[in-house]
Amino acid sequence: MPLSASSPVVPNGWRTFLWLWGSQALSVLGGGLSAFAMNIYLTQTRFPLEAQRADLAAALALTGLSAVLATLLGVPLAGALADRWDRRRMMLAADLLGASLLALLVLAVTLGTPPLWLLVAFSAAQGLTGAFHGSAFDTSYRTLVPEAQLPRANGLMQTLWSLSGLLSPALAALLVGLPALARAASGPLAQTPLAGLRDGVPLALGLDALSFLLAALVVWRLRIPTPPRRDLVEAARRPTLAQDMRFGWGFIFRRPALLHLLLTFAAMNLLTSGVGVVHPLLVRFTLVPDLAARGVSQEAALATLWTAMSAGGLCGGLLVSAWGGLRRRRVLGVLVPMVLAGAAHALSGAAGTLPLTAAAIAAFGVMTPVLNAHSQSIWQSRVPAEMQGRVFSSRRLIAQFTAPVSTALAGLLAARLAPGSLLVGSGLLIVVVSGLQLLNPVLRRVDEPGADPAVEEPVPGAAPQP
Repeated sequence: MPLSASSPVVPNGWRTFLWLWGSQALSVLGGGLSAFAMNIYLTQTRFPLEAQRADLAAALALTGLSAVLATLLGVPLAGALADRWDRRRMMLAADLLGASLLALLVLAVTLGTPPLWLLVAFSAAQGLTGAFHGSAFDTSYRTLVPEAQLPRANGLMQTLWSLSGLLSPALAALLVGLPALARAASGPLAQTPLAGLRDGVPLALGLDALSFLLAALVVWRLRIPTPPRRDLVEAARRPTLAQDMRFGWGFIFRRPALLHLLLTFAAMNLLTSGVGVVHPLLVRFTLVPDLAARGVSQEAALATLWTAMSAGGLCGGLLVSAWGGLRRRRVLGVLVPMVLAGAAHALSGAAGTLPLTAAAIAAFGVMTPVLNAHSQSIWQSRVPAEMQGRVFSSRRLIAQFTAPVSTALAGLLAARLAPGSLLVGSGLLIVVVSGLQLLNPVLRRVDEPGADPAVEEPVPGAAPQP
């Protein structure tokens, strides 16, 4: 099948996408609540003592790493199955499984003190479930959204994560503190079951489970087509699951334009994913004189930087959603914002004051959804809908394998270099890499017909053609 092949969009597809987007918004917000609540549970309930610092660090690292590794390891299988199975049913099953896992976790933290291995296993199961849901979801709305509307749809998706970053911490903190407020209140409220809870962590987890159930209810009511696969119907010998898991790698590596785009994002992730390590150090060692002059605590300063990132991302997502993005030469919507993001990243390390640092980080946040939305639109336009599960899983592995490497490198380099210099250096490298890619003739034509030589995907089992 030629690369430019596309599947027809179903009638009322945009309305269906908006319903799907709304259900996903609830799920993302619920996921933010439960993630923040689990951090509070580990730091304040499970390992509250100073002497337990090493245990706390290990718990945070193990739960976080288990989720990431389970997601990355599960993506190849999830992507292959998303092209074989009914994607609507796959999302429905993942939503129901996610709700079940959270219900079990609510029981575990309410009835006793769950062992660390159980929390690690839960994080891994949640990451694996997310891999299957994400593979089915990411490949579904190409059959719902007209190609001209793809940047707008992807902008809406990008907005979700930033909105969750803004709302989830405050809502989770409120929920966690509700039992204490109930106990402190006089009157009937102090006699309610709410006052009997140790903290509100089960409430946050329960709301996340409810968001999964609501998302499942919405998906159950929608019509989300799964494009038929010619090679599963017409081929003399059906491809195996193992062949499907390898398919995406060959598809990408036979198309230099898509490969160049993907490697650009891998480089971007390598240079930016360590900010979770660098930003706290920037506050602790670089911004201290400015914070002292302003009377701002380090905790408040770090919260300001994280809020600035989320607020910038929300503005960027709303911008591309309202604008609709570029309809031609969408690669410019990737590379130009990437250059600007690199400049903002460098400025955040050189600013030296809290307001200017926050402004630079917010500018970086604005650019991120714009470039991500255009990149996603390019992939959705250039990859046939019935192949997207297999191709997108390989794409995700290639682009994101550098993220944990970035975090490890940031920890190593931060022990020897000033955090500001790390941000300046990595930001300037982003500017150089993305600027050079603007001059790359192969990448500049990635979203144009004929960007790569027309490649017919082989049908396993079919007789070779002369």
